[in-house]
Amino acid sequence: MEKLYSYQELHRFTNDIFTAMGCSPEHAELAARVLVSADLRGIDSHGVARLSGYVRLWEAGRINAKPDIRIVHETPSTAVVDGDSGLGLVVAPYAMQVAIDKAKLAGTGWVSVRNSNHFGIAGIHAMMALEHQMIGMAMTNASALVAPTFSTERMLGTNPVAVAIPAGSQPPFVADMATTTAANGKLEILQRKNADTPLGWVQDKDGNDSTDANILKKQGALLPLGSDREHGSHKGYALGSIVDIFSAVLSGASYGPWAPPFPAYVPMPENMPGKGLGHFFGAMRVDAFRPAEEFLQHMDNWISRFRAATPAAGYERVLVPGDPEREMESVRMAEGIPVVSSVADDLQQLADRFSLQL
Repeated sequence: MEKLYSYQELHRFTNDIFTAMGCSPEHAELAARVLVSADLRGIDSHGVARLSGYVRLWEAGRINAKPDIRIVHETPSTAVVDGDSGLGLVVAPYAMQVAIDKAKLAGTGWVSVRNSNHFGIAGIHAMMALEHQMIGMAMTNASALVAPTFSTERMLGTNPVAVAIPAGSQPPFVADMATTTAANGKLEILQRKNADTPLGWVQDKDGNDSTDANILKKQGALLPLGSDREHGSHKGYALGSIVDIFSAVLSGASYGPWAPPFPAYVPMPENMPGKGLGHFFGAMRVDAFRPAEEFLQHMDNWISRFRAATPAAGYERVLVPGDPEREMESVRMAEGIPVVSSVADDLQQLADRFSLQL
């Protein structure tokens, strides 16, 4: 069963929750917009389904509702930002804007972030660069739920990476993906539906294949992109490691198995080597490489040719990264956002907890 909400309803309610947590009006609105963008784009695992998780982190003292987000080190083209334990939904746009501002002057801008929290979907931050005719990149480390190839230990997060590239008359290219076979939020969706995972998503605590959507609660692990060595999981492991190093080792955040867990009830790791979660952002001015109009024209040509590729039997068309999310956003903005009953119940409990109207 699902309930249908308009984007405006979910944005208003989410804004009200962040305001009730003590966020400034500007931060509450920004956090709500970033979070609900996931639902709007069809990435339900990272939208309002996570809202109660942020509240629990705040109640546990792990989210600072009034952070002093600041640059703690910089060069003309790079910076390190300390998020002061703020909402990653707010820290990330601040840092991405720093990268954009540096790219305006230096051609490219690179920003690593420490002392932050879960930042929603990576794509929404990378897309900030598009309106400036820039290429945007965003990545983050995350709770250690992923076993490296040949390991039974959970050492990495789902560690997503996103790249947004502007085009001319064509919609932009937007790749936004976890470096695991499936993101943890996909497991949570299956749990709510009491369904199994496809083979290759997870393993049990001994490293055996599993289809149990609740396996993480039994010391099991998510698998890197590729699922096993024969299908290239070492490549997903390497990609996740790169994101972890860029996001956390480079910034001074906690990395690998020491990354702070998203569930507030999970104890924090001992002997953490850094501060909070880490992110990494990049912005590249197109005209730092070639005339912008030339690039945009050739991106249109690239996108058009890939869309014109002959589809395999049983498929209607070939997609370009960003197509499904953009199309879903159009549909859901017009028709509403479906929310599964368990998440709707969760939102109602939050409404009751803060004496708000859902």
